Amino acid sequence: MNRTGYLQTGQVTCHDASGREIDCAGSDQDGEFRRGVRWPTPRFETDGQTVTDRLTGLGWCRNANLAEFPLMWQEALDYVAQMNRDQAFGYSDWRLPNRRELRSLISHRTSRPALPEGHPFTNLFQGWYWSSTTAAISPAHAWYVDMAGGRMFYGGKDQSFLVWPVRGPGEGVLPATGQTWCYSAAGDVIPCASTGQDGEFVCGRSWPSPRFEVSKETVIDRLTNLRWRRAADLVGAVTWAQALAAVAWLNQQPAVPGGWRLPNINELESLVDCSTHSPALPVEHPFAALQEVYWSSTTSLYEADWAWALYLNKGAVGVGQKTQAQFHVWAVCD
Repeated sequence: MNRTGYLQTGQVTCHDASGREIDCAGSDQDGEFRRGVRWPTPRFETDGQTVTDRLTGLGWCRNANLAEFPLMWQEALDYVAQMNRDQAFGYSDWRLPNRRELRSLISHRTSRPALPEGHPFTNLFQGWYWSSTTAAISPAHAWYVDMAGGRMFYGGKDQSFLVWPVRGPGEGVLPATGQTWCYSAAGDVIPCASTGQDGEFVCGRSWPSPRFEVSKETVIDRLTNLRWRRAADLVGAVTWAQALAAVAWLNQQPAVPGGWRLPNINELESLVDCSTHSPALPVEHPFAALQEVYWSSTTSLYEADWAWALYLNKGAVGVGQKTQAQFHVWAVCD
């Protein structure tokens, strides 16, 4: 399996700024390039009440609302701990998924729900599901993912959302989130032992050290083998169409090696370090001219006149209206 450190988004169509579907050829969009680890066919294998995702190797509860009711974050962790004491479905290694594991289920080919077509899950709630990853920017909050559209943001740990347990180490495709500390519901740092949190398990592929390698005006991320522009702001705040055009312009410059593109949303998210914020990048990063929000080349199929964006200070994955000149451009190449 090709371990690039990020998954394909699943997007296979391309769309203009109004949301109209267009031919992908020459669009420079995610649907044209389809970078990342390719999805297997079939993607899921069902064994009774559990489902294995053959893309990541992770095992999920087939029932996506096993707890039946929304739970507060600590209640969600306690619920999964009780599953292990009861050896639910014959296993005692269930976890609340970290944010990358939870987000790995998202398909940007679909919406309502934003899961791969033909998935075998039952009782899926088209709303927010908890992860085990605390939001470093506000530790009384934890990351959650919206299964209707695919957004990833953070909510107060005293709020109630859904629980979807996972098990297994995976196949080394998903990187660790970077979080190594654990936190109380109030946001205080606590010992990790027996918390069931991301910082206890540190699941996922380990990061290389050093992670980044500087080569003139570019930076190679040794975790994903992607090459990023060291100056992380190509043209200032622009519309989505202008962002795509700016990268096309970069490729036409005689002094600049070609192959640059606007990254898809999974490539952007792969840079995030969940142990820190403002920016949510590894502390040793060598990048300059960092901005708050970056366009991706991935259209939001929840509303196709919007595109996905990375909110770098927070580490959040959200969207922006394509016609608004409000986000920045960070070029990438293989």
